[in-house]
Amino acid sequence: MALATTADTESLCQAYGEFAQEAQELNPDYVPDTVNTDGWEATQQAWQRLFPTVTLVLCFLHTVLGIQRLCRRYSQLYETLTDNLWRLYRSVNRRQFAQRLRRLLEWAKTHVTDAPLRQKLLNLKAKAPHFMVAFDFPKAYRTSNQVDRLMDYQDRLLYDMRYFHGTSESAHQALRAMALLWNFHPYCRKIQTLPPFSASPFEDLNGFRYHDNWLHNLLIAASMNGRRSPKHEKHKMQQN
Repeated sequence: MALATTADTESLCQAYGEFAQEAQELNPDYVPDTVNTDGWEATQQAWQRLFPTVTLVLCFLHTVLGIQRLCRRYSQLYETLTDNLWRLYRSVNRRQFAQRLRRLLEWAKTHVTDAPLRQKLLNLKAKAPHFMVAFDFPKAYRTSNQVDRLMDYQDRLLYDMRYFHGTSESAHQALRAMALLWNFHPYCRKIQTLPPFSASPFEDLNGFRYHDNWLHNLLIAASMNGRRSPKHEKHKMQQN
């Protein structure tokens, strides 16, 4: 978690660079195969600069939301387009994706009269290669909704505190504190009763907890095997 002063390539490269540095401190060979982005050019350029071999996958959800915003006043068209777009998303390979996209665009040319909406749909043809590249990586994320949900939560926190009132460094530390607390915060009881019965994101990642109390768990985890120790090892429980 880092603070970017602007949304241009240089600032984002510096912010994402903090992630790259910390990831490679844990694993010097760390290089992501893919990264899912919303299409912001500066974001894509930053990732490619930090990891030249990474494959960019365009977020399909952002495209769906952009199309939906242009047709909310047409209820029937909204439902039809939404169904067709997610049917396109559920294609099992490149060939099926291309076939369904071609049919969707042919349908749009005759059934969509709103010019901005029709153009938005026709733009899918140019975006198609950036969607279909995901078929080469079966484990790749095709939407960014998982990180978007975390960012929505963080955005609400920032709004409630009326954003930042100090220095860039204090803002940076506040953001990192939010991320740290999120990793150890306890899930609600309903989630904890479902497999794999984890109590927190920390337990999801490591497969165990040091203590049933979330704050004790955080303090114990933070006191052992620091990130910048000479040799890092994954958290593990000692067996007696």
